[in-house]
Amino acid sequence: MVGNKVRRIGRGLLIGSCLLGVGIGQSSSGAQEVDEYARARRAMIQRDVVGRGIRNARVIAAMGTVPRHEFVPEASRKYAYDDAAIPIDYGQTITSPFVVAYMTEQLDPQPADRVLEIGTGSGYQGSILSQLVADVYTIEIVEPLGKRAAKTVARLGYRNVHFKIGDGYQGWPEFAPFDKIIVTCSPEKVPPALVAQLREGGRLIVPLGQRFQQSLYLFHKVNGELKEEKLDSTFFVPMTGQAEELRRNKGSKVPKVTNGSFEREVPGEEVPGWYYVVRARVVRDPNARSGRRVLQLENNTPGKRAHALQAMGLDGRRVHAITMSAQVRLKEVAGSGAETLPRVELTFYDERRAPIRVAVLGPWQGNVPWSRKNGRFLVPARTRLAVLVVGVFGATGEFSVDDVRVRATGAKRTP
Repeated sequence: MVGNKVRRIGRGLLIGSCLLGVGIGQSSSGAQEVDEYARARRAMIQRDVVGRGIRNARVIAAMGTVPRHEFVPEASRKYAYDDAAIPIDYGQTITSPFVVAYMTEQLDPQPADRVLEIGTGSGYQGSILSQLVADVYTIEIVEPLGKRAAKTVARLGYRNVHFKIGDGYQGWPEFAPFDKIIVTCSPEKVPPALVAQLREGGRLIVPLGQRFQQSLYLFHKVNGELKEEKLDSTFFVPMTGQAEELRRNKGSKVPKVTNGSFEREVPGEEVPGWYYVVRARVVRDPNARSGRRVLQLENNTPGKRAHALQAMGLDGRRVHAITMSAQVRLKEVAGSGAETLPRVELTFYDERRAPIRVAVLGPWQGNVPWSRKNGRFLVPARTRLAVLVVGVFGATGEFSVDDVRVRATGAKRTP
């Protein structure tokens, strides 16, 4: 039987994020309304920026100054201060606040810096940088998106952001060299032009890798060459233009979980193959159902989240249905409602990276010994991408997961 635990959502890649309950209030004297977005932005800073380890005071101040809601479609503004990527049309997204803050902090922006940004998107990342450096030069390959971002930035009064419509693979040689370069889309390798346009001693941060498996890298230019530092797993939209033409691995259209048994060990990576890992770690378990290691998510504070995410290819034109399964164990899990409890979710996205619906295993609570949970779900024909989330969304207790699988099943759709 096809699983019926499928629900529609209206948020970005961080599927399990709790929405901020921001409202409009008045004083007893009937004074003007409280700025709901400013309040939500302050909550975001405490929860998703400072609360997740960002320490650079200038970066924190910039994140608290720039109004993120101005950079997302009006229909999505209620989600603007969630720690989530949000679709902004043309198959692109605005990066989640924590990742923006993290990449900015790693870039170490200085007041006199000239920074090149590849992938303008909404203009939000460039606007954050505009508060921290002398000039930002930003390139967007999607013309309508770049023009819209330029209008938004001009309306907000950020005069030191300079725009170009074009292929970021070539950089912007007229204004090189740059002290720092930030790439907010994912090529397989660093474009040679960006290496040439980075000044000696400069920094470059970029997500590199395959279409659905990427890692953030920080590079330092030393004696004309890049010295790499691998930071963490991540997931960005692919770099288009020449970078896409040169891409060797175009990505699978059939779902496959990477490191679903959590046995893989890679130096410097907390949970290889998974990204946005919060309050989750791989531990050894003699009772593990697949190998010797499991993913353990633990939360002791009501309302806090614990999760790990992974993107995968899934083309609804080819795949009619999927089976999803996982071995799970719960210890003393309690929540204030079903939406807070542990579960495994797979969200289907269309070609514009807008969410369609979610297939859900769970939720669960209480004490549950190791047991396999599974379900079969129809795949919407519009699906082009799926994001898997293992998480606890506000409940307390311990949730362990092993042997996570997603497989195509049933007859393929005919063209």
